Amino acid sequence: MDEAEFMRGRVYGADHDDPGPRARRSYAQLIGGPLDGLLLDITQTPEEERGGGVSLVTELGRYGPGGRAAYAPRPGDPGRFDWRGDTP
Repeated sequence: MDEAEFMRGRVYGADHDDPGPRARRSYAQLIGGPLDGLLLDITQTPEEERGGGVSLVTELGRYGPGGRAAYAPRPGDPGRFDWRGDTP
């Protein structure tokens, strides 16, 4: 299994031993970029705050450990967040 296949369907920030989505939680799928295929738990984020997107810490992006990957909701499909680029 390659890294992309391993990460697909896992929850961002979850422990590797406990990767699965939980019942009664809301998730957005991350599309593109270094976190492609991961799920982002958006349960505690009010809908009006989701429009600004998120900046997620990752070791997999252009800037390596400590860098961030920026994602924003896909217009018309709030269940998907598209990659916007990496930042230091």
